[in-house]
Amino acid sequence: MCCAGNAAAQDPFEIHIYEYEPMYRGEYSLEAHFNVTAQGNSSPDGTLLPSDGQTHLTLEPTAGLSSNPDLPDFALGFMFLSAWEHGYAPEFGGWRVLPHVYLPESWNLPVRLGFVAEFSFQNTHYEENSRRAELRPILDRGFSHWQIVLNPVFERALHGPGTNHGWNFEPAGLIRWKREKLSPSLEYYGEIESIDVRPHFQPEVHQLFAGGDWEARPDFSINFGLGFDLGDRGPGIVVKSRFEWHWGHPKHPSAHTD
Repeated sequence: MCCAGNAAAQDPFEIHIYEYEPMYRGEYSLEAHFNVTAQGNSSPDGTLLPSDGQTHLTLEPTAGLSSNPDLPDFALGFMFLSAWEHGYAPEFGGWRVLPHVYLPESWNLPVRLGFVAEFSFQNTHYEENSRRAELRPILDRGFSHWQIVLNPVFERALHGPGTNHGWNFEPAGLIRWKREKLSPSLEYYGEIESIDVRPHFQPEVHQLFAGGDWEARPDFSINFGLGFDLGDRGPGIVVKSRFEWHWGHPKHPSAHTD
């Protein structure tokens, strides 16, 4: 359960650092993101419903498309968003499409590289911009006991009032202490608005999450974290979780290395 506020930087449907996770043909995954807004607006704001007490559920199925581990790997994911606000009927919150690409580890690059684009089509009761795009590079470096991941994200609205803000920069990062079952981690999320239009570099939001990943079974894991604002802007204290299932076997079992 994730208790999020109304800061612009916090996606109410998903709080997630994207890692280097290639999926090959024959592999599938399902992620479930669930959150409840404990601190938010108690009255509507334009087209937006009151955020106080809102509940969000996101389902994210993904399928691998490629079969050659020595060539870039492609996968395709979708998100289906649902939301419920006290006093209103449950609603379909929108959907997103997420093409993934990962460069193979056999290329022996200094870091593991990937890229995920995200195209959102959302109900304006929960997002003032009905269409939005995110470009998310993935830089992932693993060590014997540690893992560091960076997501330097660029995001902009394609339809709605946010189009006047241009591109936003939303850096995110993860450091994890790798353990057999429960791996502690720190996650960072930020937002710098309007990096390419005037006025440049609007007020920033920064958050830090302490949590971890529990590998309950080889095909099922849970991510959780407790988040705090760094500064005087942001949604306040946030408790988040993500549930992830994996199925199938890659066409080339040797494709995955750790």
